[in-house]
Amino acid sequence: MRSFTVQVTGGALEAAWWGPGPAEAPTLVLLHEGLGCVALWRDVPERLAAATGWGVFAYSRSGYGRSTPATLPRPLTYMHHEAQVVLPEVLEAAGIRRCALVGHSDGGSIAAIYAGSAGSAAPPAPSSPAILGLVTIAAHFFVEDINIASIERIKVEYETGPLRAKLARYHDDVDGAFYGWNGAWLDPDFRRFDITGFLPGIQVPILGLQGADDPYGTDEQLHVLKANVRAPVEIALIPGAKHSPHLEARDGTLAAITGFIAAIQRDFSS
Repeated sequence: MRSFTVQVTGGALEAAWWGPGPAEAPTLVLLHEGLGCVALWRDVPERLAAATGWGVFAYSRSGYGRSTPATLPRPLTYMHHEAQVVLPEVLEAAGIRRCALVGHSDGGSIAAIYAGSAGSAAPPAPSSPAILGLVTIAAHFFVEDINIASIERIKVEYETGPLRAKLARYHDDVDGAFYGWNGAWLDPDFRRFDITGFLPGIQVPILGLQGADDPYGTDEQLHVLKANVRAPVEIALIPGAKHSPHLEARDGTLAAITGFIAAIQRDFSS
């Protein structure tokens, strides 16, 4: 692993790279969840790099990990901003040329907005990387009651249990990381969050994954994904997994991602 810093408008973001660089192979770009960061991907980046032969790039969004703190409260459109403003800067700064996006939870929503915006807007800038595929893990395309109930419960856990101390090991500004995410989702106006309008604009193959026992969303998220995209799409519920199947059912989830990437590799290599 090579650790470094990516400079974008608004500050410095911690980043890390595994495997070959962007001039040698395509790149898997990992986009973390609402309480995640580079370190909380655990050994997933290393395993993906070894299994696919691609480079793997991960970064912590502002307010997370060792990145520049974020200004609170976050706007309710924070995922749109990350997808349409910050992510293009990050990809350019990292020198990424060809990539597949792998987004978990909030990161999956950000990835979908980015890919859907690229497909439905004006032609991308010459410096924009070629997007070869999209993997969403427990992404939210709209808000569900189960989603909000779980976010209310985790706020209680954070304020009364050991969760804050656990997260403080990974985030320089742990309260900023937690309340920036939790406060936005629990704002009554956030109930209107709905990114299904971006899905028809996605023009690359998609793999949608979700834990079979995800407390933050039902399998209706996957059904809505499949019903709204026009690109080739595969969806799968991962047995024995909750909201983080890449950690809770690691072998099966990483095998699904690796197989998806191998198919993409065959398509653009043929």
